[in-house]
Amino acid sequence: MTPWLQLAAAGGEGGHGSEGGHVVFELFGFPVHESIVSMWIIMGLIIALAILARRGLQRVPQSRFQSAVELAVESLYDFVTSLMGRERARRFTPLLGSFFLLILFSNYSGLLPVLPHEDWFQPPTSRWGVTGGLAIFSVLSVQVYGLATHGLGYFKRFLEGPPYVWPLTVPLAVIEELIKPFSLSLRLFANIFGGEAVLAGLLSALPFLLPVGVMAIELIAGFVQALIFTMLSALYIEAATGEFHHH
Repeated sequence: MTPWLQLAAAGGEGGHGSEGGHVVFELFGFPVHESIVSMWIIMGLIIALAILARRGLQRVPQSRFQSAVELAVESLYDFVTSLMGRERARRFTPLLGSFFLLILFSNYSGLLPVLPHEDWFQPPTSRWGVTGGLAIFSVLSVQVYGLATHGLGYFKRFLEGPPYVWPLTVPLAVIEELIKPFSLSLRLFANIFGGEAVLAGLLSALPFLLPVGVMAIELIAGFVQALIFTMLSALYIEAATGEFHHH
C-alpha cells in the first residue's frame, strides 16, 4: 500500500495524518514539516536532472536520455502552444513546465518503494498547504504578467458591460480572481487525496487483486491532475495577457 493509501486508510491517525503534520526539524525557529522536506528533495531531483540534460546536450541526440528529454519538452511546448499560441508559449512554457514537473513528481513520489515510508517524507501534493502555495503563486503570476503586458490598462478587464452595471460586475470579477487559488489548490488536493481514500477502501477489501490496478490508476490520476493544473494556469495567463476590449 502506498503512503497516500495508508494515510487515507488511517483516517488521520499518526504524524502524517494530523492536521499540522510531522515536524522534522526547525529552521530559524520555524517548524519544517515532512511535506516541505519532500518538496525540497523533489526540487533537488528536478534541478539535478536539468543539469544532467544540459551538460550532455548535443545538436543531434546521442543518448536515449536526451531523446526522452527533448520529446518531453516538445510535447509540453506543443500543449502550451495549443492553448495560447506559439509566441506566448515560448515565453510561458518554462513557468508552466515547472508547474507540471513539480506537481507530477510530487504526485508520483507516493509510489516510491522506500522513502515514502519514512517519518520525514510525505508526498507534497497530499497537503493542502502545498497545493495552496502553488495555486497562489500561479494566480499572482497571472496578475504580474497581465500588468507587465497591458500596464494599468489591465484593470479594464474587470469593467465589463456599460458603466451603470460596474458596481455589480466589478466585485464579482474581483471575487472570481480571489476564488481561483482556492479552486486550483482544492481541485489538486481533493482529487489526489480523495482518490487515494477510495482506493484505500478497495485495497482493504481486495488486497490481492487490486494492487496493480491501483498503481495504474494512481499513475494516470497523478499525470492528469498535473496536466489540469498546468492547463488552467495557462488559460488564466492567456486571458490576462491576450487582447481584450472594453465596451
